[in-house]
Amino acid sequence: MVFRDHNQFIFRFLMKMCGDVSLAEELTQETFFRAYMNLSSLRNEEKVAVWLCQIAKNTYFAWFNEQKRYRPISHPISSDSTPDIAELFEEKELAGRALSVLHTLNEPYKEVFMLSVFGGLSLKDISGMFGKSESWARVTYYRAKQKIMEGLGQ
Repeated sequence: MVFRDHNQFIFRFLMKMCGDVSLAEELTQETFFRAYMNLSSLRNEEKVAVWLCQIAKNTYFAWFNEQKRYRPISHPISSDSTPDIAELFEEKELAGRALSVLHTLNEPYKEVFMLSVFGGLSLKDISGMFGKSESWARVTYYRAKQKIMEGLGQ
């Protein structure tokens, strides 16, 4: 029942994090496998979506950290495509740094930011998941965003 009710939500959450359908499918399967293996750690069944997002996020970061160790050899770049590739590299580098900073944030900042940005949830929905006011979610999101910008030196 947990899988059926939350499968698409977790898949969309992971899609926003990684941007790759097959990877998101694989990570979704891994997330539910880990959830099944750790079902006893679920303390509040009303917050199962938050619990699953936490597992999905940790699963993604485990995959992301593993990929840093194994960088594939890229194909030769033609000289006429260099500027576009350089821009893409800068964007990817910034995104990687932003994810690294996000990973260092304390809870609930990290969770609220990820649910909003990667999960696509409204601040109203997030506030309901945490049992807090919408104003709390808005302030928490804003502070998380500020901390990420500070961590990026901007």
